[in-house]
Amino acid sequence: MTRQINVGGVLIGGGAPVTIQSMTNTPTQDVAATVAQIRELAAAGCEIVRVAVPDMEAVHAVGKIKEHSPIPVVVDIHFDYKLALETIAAGADKVRINPGNIGGEDRVKAVADACRQRGIPIRIGVNGGSLEKPILARYGKICPEAMVDSAFGHIRLLEKFDFGDICVSLKSSSVPVSMRAYQLMSQKSDYPLHIGVTEAGTVRMGTLKSAVGIGGLLALGVGDTMRVSLSADPVEEVYAAREILKAAGVRQEG
Repeated sequence: MTRQINVGGVLIGGGAPVTIQSMTNTPTQDVAATVAQIRELAAAGCEIVRVAVPDMEAVHAVGKIKEHSPIPVVVDIHFDYKLALETIAAGADKVRINPGNIGGEDRVKAVADACRQRGIPIRIGVNGGSLEKPILARYGKICPEAMVDSAFGHIRLLEKFDFGDICVSLKSSSVPVSMRAYQLMSQKSDYPLHIGVTEAGTVRMGTLKSAVGIGGLLALGVGDTMRVSLSADPVEEVYAAREILKAAGVRQEG
């Protein structure tokens, strides 16, 4: 059994039910539009939502979005640790970041310390399309082993600063690569896993790829929380996720 983390009152891992996540596609700085979409997602069955935070304008919107969101809000941060620190202060329920790409270890420590003080988990998001150059050189290609290696590199950085409130995702656009990476990770670690297939595609193709990848993992007992990634209205992601959970025998409803 995996460890358990708490995302704004929603438990992930440790035997908790598999939760459904999605991500808004509105500009985060447009608070009204983002909150409206989050409410639609929650009504469809979404339990945790992620918003992109590319700049300080989006950071300033996070606190207002949090005030009106009916479900926990995860912030998606790339490269700039200051954005992470500001959104943590604004009340984010979880941070999605790669500790290895936000700069020196002092920056990683700053984010880990801020999250620890507020009891906020960090999701390490490994993506097959953006693996570190030394790891790609070592393995010669994108493969499950390379993705797991990358994940453990990020984990070690956080553990160095006594931070273990971690969730891990290892997403690839290849279903077999994603599935094998998650299986390997589940054998080597007890951190909860956020499962999905990246760049899944249109409603039809994306749902099919996710059904095979996510559904297959769930049927094997791998996965603690999930997102179906579609290039469509994110509400469609939630509908697809619910059907996959039912088909995998993980959730009964209706």
